[in-house]
Amino acid sequence: MFVAVSRLVLHIPGARTLKDRRQVIRSFKDRVRARFPVSIAEVGDSERLQVASFGVAVVSSDRGRCQELCDAVRSLAGNLPEAILADARSEVLSFGQGGEGLGGGIEHALDPRRQR
Repeated sequence: MFVAVSRLVLHIPGARTLKDRRQVIRSFKDRVRARFPVSIAEVGDSERLQVASFGVAVVSSDRGRCQELCDAVRSLAGNLPEAILADARSEVLSFGQGGEGLGGGIEHALDPRRQR
């Protein structure tokens, strides 16, 4: 199981009001959700009118698919007419086959080697 996380920072030069900023953010998040099977949320400082930071998360059994989706979201952000992609960082984490690198959970509770 692989988990990819990305952080995207957009500069929104045309945002003069909070309403302008929200429109760009909502539009971007809606586009991402409509096109890609990822989770996206605004994270970070929401008080700055011309800057917006987003967190993107992807879970897949294929490392390449995780990276591909992060790259696709990054590309979409880089092509926005109303914003400039100021920064983008991604990382793909491995948790082993079926998430076996994770501690706890139902698998841990049901493991006969852990039974007393």
